Amino acid sequence: MTTTAPGATAPVPPSAAPAVVDQGDPRLAVGIPARLVPFNAARVVSAADLRVALRLGRLTGEHDDRVLLAVALAVRAVRSGSVCVRLDDLGSLELPEDEEAARADAADLPWPDLAPWTDAVARSPLVAVGVDGPADRPARWVGGALYLDRYWRDELAVRHDVDGRLAAADLPVDADRLDAALARLFPAADDTRQRLAAAHAATRRLTVLTGGPGTGKTTTVARLLAVLHDAAPAPRTAGDGATGSPGASGGPGGTGAADGTGAGAGPAVVGGPGATGLRVALAAPTGKAAARLQEAVREVVAGFADPADRERVGTPVATTLHRLLGYRPGSTTRFRHDAQHHLPHDVVVVDETSMVALPLMARLLEALRPDARLVLVGDPDQLASVEAGAVLGDLVHRVPVVPPAAAPAVVAAADVALADSPPPGDGEIDDRAVLGNGVVRLRTVHRQDRDSEILPLAAAIRSGEADASLALLRAGHGSVEFLETPDDEPGDAVLAAVRADAVAAGTLLVEAARAGDASAALAALARHRVMVAHRRGPAGRGRWAAQVEAWVEEATGHHATESPWVAGRPLLVTTNDAEVGLYNGDTGVLVADADGTGVVAVFGDPRAPLRVRTHRLPPVETVHAMTVHRAQGSQFDRVTLVLPPATSPLLTRELLYTAVTRAQSFVRVVGSEEAVRTAVTSPVHRASGLRTPLLGGPSSARSA
Repeated sequence: MTTTAPGATAPVPPSAAPAVVDQGDPRLAVGIPARLVPFNAARVVSAADLRVALRLGRLTGEHDDRVLLAVALAVRAVRSGSVCVRLDDLGSLELPEDEEAARADAADLPWPDLAPWTDAVARSPLVAVGVDGPADRPARWVGGALYLDRYWRDELAVRHDVDGRLAAADLPVDADRLDAALARLFPAADDTRQRLAAAHAATRRLTVLTGGPGTGKTTTVARLLAVLHDAAPAPRTAGDGATGSPGASGGPGGTGAADGTGAGAGPAVVGGPGATGLRVALAAPTGKAAARLQEAVREVVAGFADPADRERVGTPVATTLHRLLGYRPGSTTRFRHDAQHHLPHDVVVVDETSMVALPLMARLLEALRPDARLVLVGDPDQLASVEAGAVLGDLVHRVPVVPPAAAPAVVAAADVALADSPPPGDGEIDDRAVLGNGVVRLRTVHRQDRDSEILPLAAAIRSGEADASLALLRAGHGSVEFLETPDDEPGDAVLAAVRADAVAAGTLLVEAARAGDASAALAALARHRVMVAHRRGPAGRGRWAAQVEAWVEEATGHHATESPWVAGRPLLVTTNDAEVGLYNGDTGVLVADADGTGVVAVFGDPRAPLRVRTHRLPPVETVHAMTVHRAQGSQFDRVTLVLPPATSPLLTRELLYTAVTRAQSFVRVVGSEEAVRTAVTSPVHRASGLRTPLLGGPSSARSA
């Protein structure tokens, strides 16, 4: 989007401007300045965006329509995932789902001339200018970008903490024990990058471990925990940094309930009897992701060849980030652990970091002790958080701020692991240079069925290769299926194929639930999942959820409409409830109670389900289909992805990649060739300042 229209004339107070009156469409604002009407009518800014901007204008005495438009765009930017808005790069703004039907081409709108527009913003009493501008203004203009001040402060806090961790001296380790542990736990020739990650985590305060599916991220986490327990010094004594912390006491509101992971309400500290005492927290953004992390790490630990390593690590317990930080009901921004009340842990590992929004990352970093080790794990090519920011992608693609770590173990591991690094791809930084940001990229795929085309398909999508992606989809391989349809409605053959998978999984689910078999029901819940991009519309979640539910009811005689509390109903939690241990995005199922008098909800690990009585459940909805965003952190045996029309603003490379990589053995894509091409060639853009040095100002860059 370019700003080519004539400049704004003299500002008009909002109270004097004519209004738009459209009682039939709540997205159209009433009583706004006339110059803002076209932008609202075109859905460039919503009525809610304008209400915020106008209210801030009244509070600060700002009546210039150009400034109010810029502030409304900053509000909209946060709502659509960006941290800020660049007025010279408005085309980078993502379009929220409910505003996809724009009534005009945004480029044809009467945009203000850029130079006088930015000058008006910089002179506004509503806006602080620069890093050192007044702290009491609701917006901030830095490096050519406009922020809502809260998000600027969160970004600045993350930047300062990350830079401080990267610049800090190496942490003390027993060098001989570290070398021995690395050799013992990473013996294979293709373990070199995993070994580098472990060496880096042992000596540095921040390690960012990235890689696609099957590259061994979780295996690396389990092994590096064993390395740390062996080579790191004994933990500090109580009270020497865990200021005000209740420790890992568990229980409601504590730092470590399992949140449906099947570990009960025990502490979120790795290490059972005989462990070294190193205080370690494993965490993930959702309960489902925490359950998968816990299960995978335990499986790797159980396979350690040396019994001493198994004993040191003990029985890992994972939790959600909200639970770890001490979630406070009624507050989405503050936690019990903060800058004054640090977490007690020596090591914190966060999986699925791509799902962590900027505000939550800021809260995590401020809650860590300065000398604690932080290991961020994830795939930056997946969808970013639904909230503002793409922190993992920003950290991975950030301009390096310090040279790579110089600890002997890290240097030795890097010399081996990075000797044959491939040339950096589009938007990437050289592997050795980015090590200065603490980033270790895993590139070798370890977990892959030789006959599966899922990972090659994911790689083609990630690389933006539309022709290669379509060729793999059309190859007729047993693990990948492409059902080509027009953009309007799938035909009978498509519906029949999806129905077969939905009914097979649904029948197993209902039968196990009626029998009261919680483990089998939860396992069946992961057999197949329909995924969509939109919540509403012909290709939306509502339509497909109703269709799958009807198919399952017809096949099983299971009529959920008779009562919402019936065995076999799959559940999706939509609100955090720390007391119960369930969080937004957790999935479960209703199963018959043991006494046969009713049903109970079960969540988490099929081997150790969390049981919750229905009267204690937070708000839930039936989950026969889900959006791709909701599916992050989950894995399913078979996945059916229903693509929206090619014109959908939600059709992006990251959405397609995330959906495909949720499948373990089979993925079916339903949609048109044009929709696939659009997705593969449309990377997400989120405006952020984290990727560039502070003096250079924010950049509007791809989020992965």
